Amino acid sequence: MRILLIHQNYPGQYREIVPRLAADGSHDIHFLTQRKTFPDPHGHSVHRYEPTELPADSHPFTAWYQRCIANGLGAAKAAANLKKKGFKPDVIVGHAGWGELIFIKEVWPDTPLIGYFEYFFIPKCGMIGFDPEFREAPDISARLRARNAPNYLSLEAVDTGYTATEWQKQTYPALFHHKIDVFHEGVRTDLLKPDHTSPITVTLDNITFSRDDELVTYIARNLEPPRGFHVMMRALPELQKQRPNARVAIIGGDDVSYGARLDKGDTFRARLTRELGDQVDWSRVHFLGQIPYTKLIDLLKLSRCHVYLTAPFVVSWSMLEAMALEKVIVASDVAPVRQFIEDGKTGHLVDFFAPDALAAKIADVLTDPAAHHPITKAARQTIVKHHDFQTVGYPNFMRMLETAHTW
Repeated sequence: MRILLIHQNYPGQYREIVPRLAADGSHDIHFLTQRKTFPDPHGHSVHRYEPTELPADSHPFTAWYQRCIANGLGAAKAAANLKKKGFKPDVIVGHAGWGELIFIKEVWPDTPLIGYFEYFFIPKCGMIGFDPEFREAPDISARLRARNAPNYLSLEAVDTGYTATEWQKQTYPALFHHKIDVFHEGVRTDLLKPDHTSPITVTLDNITFSRDDELVTYIARNLEPPRGFHVMMRALPELQKQRPNARVAIIGGDDVSYGARLDKGDTFRARLTRELGDQVDWSRVHFLGQIPYTKLIDLLKLSRCHVYLTAPFVVSWSMLEAMALEKVIVASDVAPVRQFIEDGKTGHLVDFFAPDALAAKIADVLTDPAAHHPITKAARQTIVKHHDFQTVGYPNFMRMLETAHTW
């Protein structure tokens, strides 16, 4: 099968899918991306596209739309160049969130186009407006309606699509639900195997962690409120009172992935550190930044309790990876997380807005690890059964491609 994958940040959601497709040996795989540097691809071809030039001025409500149109036109131009060279895909799959799919049918009108639909911006019951501490602009509902214009264009352009969870599907208008299938890409449970005994040590920035440590881990791409960073930080004083020997490893950058940026030079980490001051023993709190994936997995293997906090939004792979490693998860009790964790059976759920309750639950896990072994076993079984890449995610992906190919 001749397959064209499209994602502006290669490989994106297709980090496991691309090498598996290449390993099959029966596919001609091409990838279209904005990314300028990446490891040498093996078994597939990567092509770059540039967004077209943006206008100097735009209305604040249309700036995102114009960026997506620029992405779409740039992707279509690169696709047209591939067509001139004789390439015609049997199926096209791409992320629909940034506009790259909008004009692809202008190049290959008869080729099945599949969109990955990650999130539809909603003013209620989602990330926006969830936390009253961070007030939204009065016109946020209108802004979000305008921001969804590329989503609507992509929904119309594709033949079919998919998303990772039922909650994500429900963020989209019911009018388009018939176009969106639900399956998670999955994680590599064959590689993410529990290891509770090996003498692993992890050294990062001259800080060493070992099995002797009463280690708590927290991971986010960036340390910011939509991923509950402020809640995690405010849980530290009470956690340290109850478990004075606990060490907390916080992994994530200081940029902003979601929501408004702070004043230049400020970060949420600096702001929360100032707020908490001497209430916290900072020698036992380690800010590690964004770390290599292999180090992250080794650190998770050492973790005695992994904290996953999020507003209602797309669930991070790191939570599923920690479950696959048989870690005790303490997570925020929000709808997307409840699709993966059943409270008291495959993890623990706590009120997002209750840092003291979070601290108490973490302390409970650290006090009696053996009592939580059944939960960790059930967590891994859930991931293996429903969210394994090799046996669930990849077969679902291939069925989707093969069905589209037969149209």
